[in-house]
Amino acid sequence: MADAVPTGERRSASDIAGIVVLAACAGWSLIAAAAHDGRPEGMLLAVLAVTAGYAAGRISGALLPVAAPCAAALAGLGLAIATPGPQISLQLGHTGATAALLTLSCGAACCAAWAARPSPLRLALRLQAAGTAVTAAFLGSTTGVVTCTGVLLCSLATARVGRRALGLTGFAAGTALVTGATWAIGEDVLPGGPAASLEGQLTEHRVLLWHDALRMARADPGLGVGPGRYGEFSPTVAQSLLPDGKPHSAPLQQAAEQGLTGVVLLAAAFCWVLYALLRSPRTTPVALTAGAALTAVAAIASIGNALSFMTVTAGAGLLAGFATARPLAAAEPDEVPAPARHSDGRLKT
Repeated sequence: MADAVPTGERRSASDIAGIVVLAACAGWSLIAAAAHDGRPEGMLLAVLAVTAGYAAGRISGALLPVAAPCAAALAGLGLAIATPGPQISLQLGHTGATAALLTLSCGAACCAAWAARPSPLRLALRLQAAGTAVTAAFLGSTTGVVTCTGVLLCSLATARVGRRALGLTGFAAGTALVTGATWAIGEDVLPGGPAASLEGQLTEHRVLLWHDALRMARADPGLGVGPGRYGEFSPTVAQSLLPDGKPHSAPLQQAAEQGLTGVVLLAAAFCWVLYALLRSPRTTPVALTAGAALTAVAAIASIGNALSFMTVTAGAGLLAGFATARPLAAAEPDEVPAPARHSDGRLKT
């Protein structure tokens, strides 16, 4: 059922690709900031959070492939509960952060379940993941309920997936579809019926923020207006009662503040994560479960402000690290090691 374990060379290639992409994200933010007197600290902190989370996930996932993601799931759940609820912070972007933290917690619990050997422990961890969806409903996070339920169902479905490449390709296509829909709404090119329905759910205020972001991107598609300067050029932000200076869409913020190159680098970072999961030595269910959770977070970030919170960016890196770590213990329960062979191809007895 599991894919063949990738070679060390392929795994090293994914690590090198990650270093290059994250360094490019940080470097381009400095270039765009220098060109327009911007403030690149937000992007630099996000890159640092992802890097630190990924490293911590790789180390702890190798040492404790079950306990580490389980503990992270509980910690993420606690942070989500501590985040101000959507009823009192709709304008401040905490709703997206809450949904993203709950989604990452559900994904970590499901990854821990697939790594567990005893059936009772595996069942308990899946109940923990289901409890995260219930918590999302209790907190009033409709998005969290949908994404946590989706991650749990995808995790259960991975038991029947023979090759992870197809699943990861589907996750990439889904993310591209959500991003494209966001861009289409911002450009006001959707037909009247679907546009009115989506705008009613997203709120007119958010759609106006997207209009402003794309207007800035068209004005300077090469460098944007500069990192951290969206709020200075947005009429909608100026008229808001509780402005936070964000367009509430990660790709549109990149387009407005760092130009099309920033959007390409953001997409490259997500593609690198999927590539790392493709080459991961973990079992296919673990890799696809993490991919489902990270795809859900990417969708939340496309229509919200989730990536502005370091807890979310660090949590995403942590989950990716768990799913790409090579456990130091014996092979995982769903991973069948290849039979040993002599140099001439005969099976060793």
